[in-house]
Amino acid sequence: MGVVVVAAAIRFSSHPPPLPLPLPLRLSLPSSSSTLFSVPLRSRPILRSVSMASSSSASASVGAETSYESGMKLSCFDIVGENDLLIVGPGVLGRMVAEKWQQEHPGCNVYGQTMSTEHHNELTALGIIPSLRQSTMAKKVPYVIFCAPPSRTEDYPGDVRFAASNWSGEGSFLFTSSTAVYDCNDNGFCDEDSPVVPIGRSPRADVLLKAEKVVLEVGGCVLRLAGLYKEDRGAHTYWLQKGTVDMRPDHILNLIHYEDAASLSVAIMQKKLRGRIFLGCDNHPLSRQELMDCVNNSGKFSKKFEGFTGTNDPLGKRINNSKTRAEIGWEPKYPSFPEFLGLTN
Repeated sequence: MGVVVVAAAIRFSSHPPPLPLPLPLRLSLPSSSSTLFSVPLRSRPILRSVSMASSSSASASVGAETSYESGMKLSCFDIVGENDLLIVGPGVLGRMVAEKWQQEHPGCNVYGQTMSTEHHNELTALGIIPSLRQSTMAKKVPYVIFCAPPSRTEDYPGDVRFAASNWSGEGSFLFTSSTAVYDCNDNGFCDEDSPVVPIGRSPRADVLLKAEKVVLEVGGCVLRLAGLYKEDRGAHTYWLQKGTVDMRPDHILNLIHYEDAASLSVAIMQKKLRGRIFLGCDNHPLSRQELMDCVNNSGKFSKKFEGFTGTNDPLGKRINNSKTRAEIGWEPKYPSFPEFLGLTN
């Protein structure tokens, strides 16, 4: 691989800070036909904001614009790489996706769009180029994953549609949805092809299904995820803090570890499929009571769960994603919640 060092164009809106000039960028020329421009993490300044405005005056559009507190702005040329990825909603799941994607595709650019700038420094430290949601990419990217929840927006399908406008149509567009859209509440069985909740019955399901419709119309794929968890995050931690919960104990849950959800997302995107619906779960359904019994018996938590007291709330469903596993060639790292906690059946 040949390496060319170029100097970044720098402009000042006020007095320049005492930084050495010019600031070097590292231009990597891979053997493939696609040219990637990357800035090594140790050379990158801290990104305060990212401007994704398009430029009509240059064939290589201006991509990341870095703002310093002193007012200096750095613009660097951004030619999209064949494995560049945009993550809309780089939270717990999105950051794990970024880590796995960077491991699979060294040298690629990973962009992250958020609702605020609060965590932009954290994202930059992880090698993710941050910008605000609804930013238009200077160049459309080949891979996009939308894993932001619907809780902080009034137009979730519209947000998904906007994210799709930043997709080049190559690679893959993946939307992470929820198994809550399946029309089953009697602890019965369902899989990828089971019926979904009719529009109009559930506001929560309506929002997700309308977003899924947008994704499928543009040729993207949908991944319906079961309950996400890790040791310090998930339904079990919430119930543990509550101690006693007014819900029925025999409601069946379906789970998937965050790491497994991330690895499945990456595996689906790498297949470059179009208009498909997949399921993400560990194929080990268990009741609420069984879940919390595992927590109490694991010895990993300082508190003890007291119990469930409800009797009238709906039951759940037993989800199986064998079809997804066979097509994608994927297996979870954590086959079940008990095994994750080190318990044997």
